[in-house]
Amino acid sequence: MRIENSESVLAQLGQNRILLTALVAWIFAQILKCVLGVFREKRFNFKWLVQAGGMPSSHVCLSMALATSIGLYYGFDSGLFVLALAFAGITMFDAQGVRWHSGKQAEVLNKILEDIYSHKGVQEARLKELIGHTPIEVYAGGLLGIVIAILFYL
Repeated sequence: MRIENSESVLAQLGQNRILLTALVAWIFAQILKCVLGVFREKRFNFKWLVQAGGMPSSHVCLSMALATSIGLYYGFDSGLFVLALAFAGITMFDAQGVRWHSGKQAEVLNKILEDIYSHKGVQEARLKELIGHTPIEVYAGGLLGIVIAILFYL
């Protein structure tokens, strides 16, 4: 397939239902994360819109919406769906496993820094602790992605 001009590529992307579903799912999850943060902490933090971690997992939401959309569009017996589902599974594993444990390690290292320096003028940069997700945040993101994809195809 030859691309004639950039307008046709942008037009095709704008009409790609699978892409739009995944993007809407991700945006909705990020906004929901902010809303839940405001209720929990009684304040708004702009970082909630762009940072990783929190409820629900927007990465998992996007990947499950993508897999569900592909399944609904191409069939749940297609190789493309299996590929997208494997991608979603890896995303879920990473979100609650590797990234969550990295956050826990950052928490411990920050505590060690506090104990060593006891705030005596040494200003070490703190490591980011909220980089992963709890299992409930991952499953909530996955379920949200599935629901949003189904709603797009009703």
